[in-house]
Amino acid sequence: MEINKTIGSMLIIAGTTIGAGMLALPIASAGLGFTTATLLLLAMWLLMTYTALLMLELHQHADQKATLNTLAKSLLGKRGQVIANFSMLFLFYALCAAYIAGGGAQLQVKLNALLGVELSPQAGSILLAIVVATVITLGTGTVDKLNRVLFTVKVLVLASVFFMLTPYVHGEHLLNMPVEQGLILSALPVIFTSFGFHGSIPSIVRYVGVDIKTLRKVMIAGASLPLVIYLFWQLVSQGLMSQSSLMASEGLQGFMASIAAIVSSPSVATAVTLFADLALATSFLGVSLGLFDFLNDALKVKDDNKGRVLTALVTYLPPLCFALFYPQGFIMALGYAAIALVILAVFLPVVMVWRQRQQLDADGYLVRGGTAGLIVAGLFGVLIISAQGLQMVGLLPAIG
Repeated sequence: MEINKTIGSMLIIAGTTIGAGMLALPIASAGLGFTTATLLLLAMWLLMTYTALLMLELHQHADQKATLNTLAKSLLGKRGQVIANFSMLFLFYALCAAYIAGGGAQLQVKLNALLGVELSPQAGSILLAIVVATVITLGTGTVDKLNRVLFTVKVLVLASVFFMLTPYVHGEHLLNMPVEQGLILSALPVIFTSFGFHGSIPSIVRYVGVDIKTLRKVMIAGASLPLVIYLFWQLVSQGLMSQSSLMASEGLQGFMASIAAIVSSPSVATAVTLFADLALATSFLGVSLGLFDFLNDALKVKDDNKGRVLTALVTYLPPLCFALFYPQGFIMALGYAAIALVILAVFLPVVMVWRQRQQLDADGYLVRGGTAGLIVAGLFGVLIISAQGLQMVGLLPAIG
């Protein structure tokens, strides 16, 4: 049973991480060259794995059901709690609204084709929200079981995509150097957010228990699996075409059109579409689980059937309403997702661990690196926010 929970938790972390945004990685790293893109992936993986382990250092001294709300209040006071809550809600509500809007539109198209009726995109969004809300309300165990099935199918589909595309990879394309140095900074926020799973950590701790040895395995393996898949994806996508051709692809649709033109196989387009659907589903489940448990703790709602239904309403109604009536507002907000994630996954863990180490005098499990590690992580956070800000005001080249 414990082994099943460990494996399931690893897959929840990996499933949350490998979202539909993975398809944007080749666009984000266009013009970097394979070697530079690989180094950035490794750097962001190290940063996010390190801060995930910092979260475990915090959780070892807290209640098993503690969330970021509880941890921030106990270590940083009321002001820190407000910052943590705002960052969490801003990021996760924006993500949930985007998933509901995008996933609902995809679901509507498929239902129209399957049932032979004309449903509206809004109907697809409402149906998707109800299905996911039901799964999350049933508990982490249900999420675990469904996520295992979806994640397994997703990996099989991705493996088939790799198999079909590998014969078209040209080694000379992988030797290209960065076209423009500014693109390295521009790509940082997107690559950083592709390793975002930290909002789900409290839910995993609640599910597995405060067993640091097991949780370390979960975090390291859960973050490493996406890294391996990302590296293969970069190898294939950047090996298919030259840097100039990759940069000429206008956004995700242009990138997919370029692949279709090179391979000339409808099977590839079908497989990539299926992967995108599964990636959205597993990532939506992970994000929803983290937001649900966070709100359950923040609102002090009882963890019974009535309380979980109430928490589900608070979790899904706001993003559903925005997705239905003002989708562009949340799509715009996603542009700031990297900033919110830096606060949530870098600055808060670093500051809270520093405060906790002062209070407890280095007691219990300590992540290696000491104060120097905390400073380096904090500086990376500043660099990522700066890159996002400079890109927004036009001082860095835009990507995609």
